[in-house]
Amino acid sequence: MRSDRLGESLLPKRYALPIFASDPLSSVAYATQEILIVLTLAGTAYLYLAPWLAVGVVALLITVVLSYRQVVRAYPSGGGDYEVAMKNHGQFAGLVVASALLVDYVMTVAVSVSAGTDNIISAFPSLDEHRVLIAVSLVALLAAANLRGLRESGKTFAVPTYLFITGIGIMIVTGLVRWFVTDGGLVAETSQYTVTPEPEYTQLGGLALLFFALRAFASGCTALTGVEAIANGVPAFKPPKSRNAATTLALMGGIAASMFAGVTALALLADVKYVEHPCDLEGFANCDTEPQRTVIAQIAAAVFGGDGSAGFYYIQAATALVLILAANTAFNGFPLLGSVLAQDRYMPRQLHTRGDKLVFSNGILLLAGFAALLIIAFDADVTRLIQLYIIGVFTSFTIGQWGMVRHWKREMALTSDPAERGRMRRSQVINALGGTLTTVVLVIIVITKFTHGAWLVIVAMPILFGLMRAIHRHYDHVADQLVPDSDSRMLPSKVHAVVLVSKVHKPTLRALAFARATRPDALTALTVNVDDADTRQLQADWERFDIPVPLTVIESPYREITRPVVDFVKGIRRDSPRELVVVFVPQYVVGHWWENVLHNQSALRLRTRLQFQPGVMITTVPWQLESSIGLDGDGHGGGPAPGDLRRGLTDDATPYG
Repeated sequence: MRSDRLGESLLPKRYALPIFASDPLSSVAYATQEILIVLTLAGTAYLYLAPWLAVGVVALLITVVLSYRQVVRAYPSGGGDYEVAMKNHGQFAGLVVASALLVDYVMTVAVSVSAGTDNIISAFPSLDEHRVLIAVSLVALLAAANLRGLRESGKTFAVPTYLFITGIGIMIVTGLVRWFVTDGGLVAETSQYTVTPEPEYTQLGGLALLFFALRAFASGCTALTGVEAIANGVPAFKPPKSRNAATTLALMGGIAASMFAGVTALALLADVKYVEHPCDLEGFANCDTEPQRTVIAQIAAAVFGGDGSAGFYYIQAATALVLILAANTAFNGFPLLGSVLAQDRYMPRQLHTRGDKLVFSNGILLLAGFAALLIIAFDADVTRLIQLYIIGVFTSFTIGQWGMVRHWKREMALTSDPAERGRMRRSQVINALGGTLTTVVLVIIVITKFTHGAWLVIVAMPILFGLMRAIHRHYDHVADQLVPDSDSRMLPSKVHAVVLVSKVHKPTLRALAFARATRPDALTALTVNVDDADTRQLQADWERFDIPVPLTVIESPYREITRPVVDFVKGIRRDSPRELVVVFVPQYVVGHWWENVLHNQSALRLRTRLQFQPGVMITTVPWQLESSIGLDGDGHGGGPAPGDLRRGLTDDATPYG
């Protein structure tokens, strides 16, 4: 796609919702499950806490969505929490947010794809032994789809997301109707099982019970992941960008909260049990060999009448698809954030470059690679990966919301309009409430999840922080070195051309001709004597062809070529520091990759060493071998090579075809 077609890849709300909101929407498939995993560590005694924890998660979700509506209106450029932190707290906070978000995006892909794989295995248990292969293959498929382009991936992912929303909505309504009409006739397959509590959780009271409940709440907060992606993706919306992004946020928040509340209610009404270790389910005979079904699978089977019903397979297919495609939130957010960081010189410049489909291809490939490594390292186990989750996103939530409080304070000082100040005050209150709640939740998450694997994320974030600081220092240092000074426009006192000679043949003669055409002040044809017989033959050929440039021979008793040439060039510079040395290096142009192994090795080593010498320029003089004739720069047939017509090498000798 041409660069001037960038506007055609912008998204209307109907595509932006499935692209940027698929992560929080799909999290209903495992958020309730994660609450139950923690609560069932103590058997079934504390499942009564689940509704209250769900209410807390929904209230937090609504608050965060309202807070981010203020962010997209105030900062529509796509930096999201990173931009808010950088402009209101400074570089340190901005890089903390950036490192947190980058880690969270990688975790989003790993967790979402692993959870989707879980739901595939719930429908087809025989695939359990191929769990990791399935998950890594899905990551590769997602990367390929996103490399096709943002608008194309939006169309690809819209249908499964809407099918999932519709399916979950029908399941919730049908389940509630069945419960009330049949007077409790909604029974999960695990309802008859009892749960063996972990010994350390059998007697909880006081602070221990509070800590236990907070840990379950922290696990349920996975329902909030991905909310920030819309704030980071505002530039991808069609105009008016801010208003469309805010509307999409509101739609996402309402749908996600409704689905999470409905799924949690059905799980409790159907008496679903889900444990960390399947053998803790007393009565689950095949716990060692058979994976336990996900909470969504158990609810679907209970609502639609068994695991062989059409409704069950519809829900499983839609859930697996949307969980896999939920990773698309990260595949859009990570490259966009990487591009912003690269523009600010905190990440390599390559992340700011769009590929041939107008997407940030390097960011997509980088994200896919790290996510695949995580999946392999943790065996695509959602329960293990989830412990590393949401620390990053709540770090960015917290810093971003307090940054917005500062933003509104600064803006209110710049206006005297009472109505405008009132609007800003309301926005500031919303962001202050969001910042307070997310700060509390972040502390809870760090405390309750640290020993369960979250320490890896807490270690990874400072490493990323340090890496971005180092990249920024490097770019600043390079920029300082490249600032023009008073000597930049001065011409060199003389130009000394050096043509490297190995033997008298066409490439050498062409290099000599080009060197003479540049009219240098001095011209040296240089060869290195590594074999006396070859050197004498070269001198004889030089005289026989009557070449009008003296041949200079330098000795190399240890048969080196590179060091004597470099020392010769250094000698010229030492004798005349203002003299410019131009080294002409003949080089073969070959048509096959394996031919490079057979040619040009000495030239490559020479160029590598000479490029570190100040005041030295290297000019490569190409000579096309027959294997390269008619090839373009990509190694494909591209018509006659320059000069073929003059040399009579084309089939058609008529000028201009």
